[in-house]
Amino acid sequence: MVKKRRSKKTLFAFLILTVTLTFGQGKTAEIGFISDNDLYTSSKYDMYYTNGLELFYRFLSKNDNPKINKKITEFRIGQYIYNPRFLNKEAVTVNDRPFTAYLFAEAGRSFFYESESVLKTDFQLGFMGPNALGEETQVGFHNIIGYKKVYGWENQLHNAFGVQAHAIYSKKMFPSKHNDFVDLHWQSEGNLGTIFSGVSTGFMARFGFKKLLPIYDSNMYDASVSAHDQPNIREFYFYAAPSVNYQFYDATIEGSMFNDTSPITFELEPLRFNAEAGLKYRHNNFNISYSFLYRGRELNDPGIDTNSGYFYGSIRMGFLLR
Repeated sequence: MVKKRRSKKTLFAFLILTVTLTFGQGKTAEIGFISDNDLYTSSKYDMYYTNGLELFYRFLSKNDNPKINKKITEFRIGQYIYNPRFLNKEAVTVNDRPFTAYLFAEAGRSFFYESESVLKTDFQLGFMGPNALGEETQVGFHNIIGYKKVYGWENQLHNAFGVQAHAIYSKKMFPSKHNDFVDLHWQSEGNLGTIFSGVSTGFMARFGFKKLLPIYDSNMYDASVSAHDQPNIREFYFYAAPSVNYQFYDATIEGSMFNDTSPITFELEPLRFNAEAGLKYRHNNFNISYSFLYRGRELNDPGIDTNSGYFYGSIRMGFLLR
């Protein structure tokens, strides 16, 4: 009888320990995708930056710095596709932006500070041009969904090798005036490489439908992973991020910096106004967001009066793993 009781107590203790280890651990990795498309905002527009797809995997890295709440390492692969405004057969010779695509692999490291400042850095290698498989992707996708046939890829930009470095820094404004449902951050970013080179600066504000999480735990800058257990965690907020961009170079418009053999290229409109707004939601292990993005006029050509600013939608989904 005594042995039976001891066995039951041992079994009960083992079950408690198992449950604690299973459910009491943090979620230290996240896997997911980002899908950009102008069709997410309107079925009438299929132009300029017309489609993007990124797959990502990020995980918590070792951190011994008391000023840093967490470090996150991330890997991505992605493809961006660009078109002129008109894709019909009659407009093959009428272009207000080159056909091209950019295919890349990326490695990055993010630093989330106790002060709620953020530094994100990444490095990319890739290809622009036919090697980026933009024509194959777009034509295949249009065939699958029964959308209009695309004409003009024979005019696409020639191949260029991509080497890119990118950084974004965000700083919380007015930290002494804490509000559980509203906060404001100044953010700046820079790109340097053989495909894109430019700088941007602006502000980002969050407006919470629930109490806002600190930036170092929020999905705003992809910081949901954590070494600590976060039972029944939720966040849901609207955000807005206007910015001014100065673009020094864009190979998807100007062609490769190493040759001028591409059939159609344009000069840049270097100074632009950009804006982003959307909804972000998290429930325990699941992240999802929808964003509306506006980009100011990107190229300058006196002979073109059709080129203008444009907009597209972005959908992100992620799942946290132990």
